[in-house]
Amino acid sequence: QPADSLWVNKTIGYVVDRQNNDGGYSFCQGTESNAQDTYYGLAILDLLKVPFPNIERTVKWLRDFVPQNHYSFYYVYKALRLCGQDPDKKPKTSILSKRFFSWKSGAIHVYAEVASEFQATFMITELANMTGVEIDRKKTIDWLLSFQNSDGGFGVQGHSNLNSTYHAVASLSILGYSVKSLRETLAYVRSCEKPTGGFTVTPASYPPYMEHVYYGVSTLDLLGQRARYPEKTAQFVFSCRNSNGGFARSDLGISTFEDTSYAVHVLRKIGKV
Repeated sequence: QPADSLWVNKTIGYVVDRQNNDGGYSFCQGTESNAQDTYYGLAILDLLKVPFPNIERTVKWLRDFVPQNHYSFYYVYKALRLCGQDPDKKPKTSILSKRFFSWKSGAIHVYAEVASEFQATFMITELANMTGVEIDRKKTIDWLLSFQNSDGGFGVQGHSNLNSTYHAVASLSILGYSVKSLRETLAYVRSCEKPTGGFTVTPASYPPYMEHVYYGVSTLDLLGQRARYPEKTAQFVFSCRNSNGGFARSDLGISTFEDTSYAVHVLRKIGKV
């Protein structure tokens, strides 16, 4: 485990070196700025309490960007908020209402196709909360709870996984549901936690990957709990750190802004930043 200042400075450099002249960011140097990396780049710097470089250019790039779907809208909106800006709210209503309800009717059929069946629900619920768009909270809460399985986890067709459990619990929390009452869900998350460090996508899976560690630590946080093996989890996270200062999904992967954001978030939650 490197000294705090050493790895922090390398990680800051990794992000700042990947800012383009237009103010946006891309984890792959020499490629065009994109909304997802711009958000994650800013989120990493924010977690490390570093001022954003060329913030005026970044704000202009974000304001000029035209979101095509709820994913890019989410990242642009969150990035502008990190920059202390109030995003333009005009396009939000149609994106939110249309996407949310078309997603709900199709949720059963996307089990194998996305990281989490409820990722879009989470993004749209958070966007609605931030922008003041009214959604039917009770209906959405009931719909999410209908996907809680007998093992306490969440997932469609009776198959729980940690990704879906995180996005469901986070959505329920945003909607005002008392998630700390979900005792069976806590037991499910604990069953995905490994004494060797980190979390896996299901209790029987191995090895852990960075996004699962992030989802595990974040779900525990929402449930008012902490990781049981913080030292071992920190060891896993640092094993995914590359010489360029970024973090990867695993100890053999390439660094990405998304994985670096997850890593810094986890290290902060377990008291290593």
